[in-house]
Amino acid sequence: MSTAAMSVAPVLCKVEAAAELLSLGRSTIYELMAAGELPFVKVGRARRIRRSDIDAFAAQLQPQSV
Repeated sequence: MSTAAMSVAPVLCKVEAAAELLSLGRSTIYELMAAGELPFVKVGRARRIRRSDIDAFAAQLQPQSV
């Protein structure tokens, strides 16, 4: 039987990870958080973004017609 470790997605993401997941820059993520468009939690001095909030943010974006 294989003892391969299962990959588990994090529940809370750092700003850098959220930026990578959304293909956006760090400063854009901070702007979205400041505007209240991307919810976050504070753990001590650190800001973390729930993976579910990242997914919800991406899902509510509307495609642009050209």
